[in-house]
Amino acid sequence: MKVCAIVPAYNEGPRVAAVTSVLKKCSKIDQILVINDGSTDNTAEAAGATGVEVLSLPHNMGKGAAVARGISATYSDVILLMDADLVGLTEKHVDDLLDPVINGDADMTVGIFRFGRVFTDLAQMMTTFLSGQRAIKRSLIEPSELESTEYGLETIITQIANEKSLKVKKVYLDDLTQVVKEEKLGLAEGSKLRAKMYWHVIKQVFKRLFRLK
Repeated sequence: MKVCAIVPAYNEGPRVAAVTSVLKKCSKIDQILVINDGSTDNTAEAAGATGVEVLSLPHNMGKGAAVARGISATYSDVILLMDADLVGLTEKHVDDLLDPVINGDADMTVGIFRFGRVFTDLAQMMTTFLSGQRAIKRSLIEPSELESTEYGLETIITQIANEKSLKVKKVYLDDLTQVVKEEKLGLAEGSKLRAKMYWHVIKQVFKRLFRLK
């Protein structure tokens, strides 16, 4: 099975190369796409310097649209979604996410931080459905369903999995964490963006519930 790793990135210049450089070493990955979501920093250059493909969007379109564009740009059988701000990513983490899907033991895997940092570990334990680290069979998800989800992307993917009764496996990612919004932007701006993220999550849940009725 062919695997494409998709990394949506917005102003992740200082961090994205640490992720893509590990993905480049993974023998099970056939294609790596960084979706530069209208960044105003050197995200595209930093990612490109590691030898991966970079697809730059003309302006910031949101995480859902970025991932949708990435899925539309590949013919791979399995999609691996990875955040651009991970700290401590290893090839083992990637293999642990991919193997159950490649081997037919799961339709989708969801990665959960463990033994990284208390804050991010706890957040993922409480809100597993928001995890950005996933592998899923390409045939089970359509880009059009994700295009307008913004920060509600992972919630919608989880809902799709529930609606289709997909076999989902949780995978613990030991010693992995990420740089949180408050660290990137400062407490005030980071908190505002986090509130916006949760609003997008709530909005997408209700939009999909009412659409299905």
